[in-house]
Amino acid sequence: MKPLATLERDLVEGRTTSVELTKAALARIDDPNGEGPRAFIRVFHEAALAEAGASDRLRGAGVVRSPIDGIPVSVKDLCDVAGYTTRAGSIALDDAPPASRDATVLARLRAAGAVIVGTTNMVEFALGGLGLNQHYGTPRSPWDRETGRVPGGSSSGGAVSVADEMAAAALGTDTSGSVRMPSAACGLTGFKPTARRVPLDGIVPLSKSLDSVGPLAPTVECCATVDAIFAGEQPSALADLDLAGLRLAAPQTLVLDDMDDTVAAVYSNALSILSRAGARIIDIPFAELARIADINRLGGLPITEGYAWHRDLLNRVGDKYDPIVAARLRNGANVSAADYLDLLDARAEMDGIANRTSAPFDALVMPTLPIVPAPIAPLETDGDLYLSTNLKMIRNNGLANFFDRCALTVPCHVPGEAPVGLMLVGETMADRWLLSIGKAVETALKSARN
Repeated sequence: MKPLATLERDLVEGRTTSVELTKAALARIDDPNGEGPRAFIRVFHEAALAEAGASDRLRGAGVVRSPIDGIPVSVKDLCDVAGYTTRAGSIALDDAPPASRDATVLARLRAAGAVIVGTTNMVEFALGGLGLNQHYGTPRSPWDRETGRVPGGSSSGGAVSVADEMAAAALGTDTSGSVRMPSAACGLTGFKPTARRVPLDGIVPLSKSLDSVGPLAPTVECCATVDAIFAGEQPSALADLDLAGLRLAAPQTLVLDDMDDTVAAVYSNALSILSRAGARIIDIPFAELARIADINRLGGLPITEGYAWHRDLLNRVGDKYDPIVAARLRNGANVSAADYLDLLDARAEMDGIANRTSAPFDALVMPTLPIVPAPIAPLETDGDLYLSTNLKMIRNNGLANFFDRCALTVPCHVPGEAPVGLMLVGETMADRWLLSIGKAVETALKSARN
């Protein structure tokens, strides 16, 4: 995978063109022996080449709209594309009218000159962390393709599109980790912004309280560039931070439970690398995290708020849903208004506790996923295994959404080995600071491998 800055430099110096980049991306999508048929739900062959040609002509006239002008990007299938029905990884919306306009984040990508190559596969209605989809197939993580392992969800196709160079970056959404889980499972960097920074209009919702839009890309700097465009900000280089003296808090409650041996070893090694680079790693109890499971015992905000959006559709065409997705959403019918208000109050209380706990530190640090990507086949036939594995995938990631924080995952494994992500959680609206920390962490981890 080439970072966006490398592709931009190749375009500036004439080593390639947008049309050439786009043709190469489309060829990989169309390869019947590759993951394209499972990673994408819709491919915009003609439109993408037209956008690429327009970018090349503008560049030839001296007009460059942004650092991603002319670079292929994929968008998650729950993002409105003008003229097309938004399916959200389902067949239940096949009869819905086409979108009258692009979602705001997509419009911002187009204005920046990105070439939109297609909409990517996802867990149906974004409800799941594994990446399985019974309607459109399940793209495989780039690791251990022979076995066939989960790509992470719900932005599964987006992660695989970047990992397999079918796009240089991807638009994903993150309600309980749906950008970070597939990024970690596919060896990528993924960023969940503070939710309020990026508009959600034109995106099929899951939880209005938790939904956010973020990028999946090769590097932290790539994520920062795309995040700025999503947020309507001017992309600029991240600050060069020295890890020496940065205080990273490592919670000891909940987030280290049930780690497999591979993740435990790689995570421990990553912390050692950061410590040798000068970062101060401070273990903290953060005992209040043990309350999260009880607070979310009725399914949490995704189920409660998700059911409110889905109830009419479930009544009409519930038989078209994946049975596991439908059953989980229907659990929202059992949540009373009083239960919902209690949940919101508990969230506010826990947010206050989290703010006080993390205030002395520059970021929290933890494993993104406690397990390496699981084999797909057993999960397709064993509902209990699906649910228990899904819960493990979501557990650490959902904390950042629940606490209304920004969060970043960076790969910390040796390339070619099982993918393991290191997650950094920042303060609310401290997105740029967290990305700068992430860049320093990324540099230290890469230097240790060289």
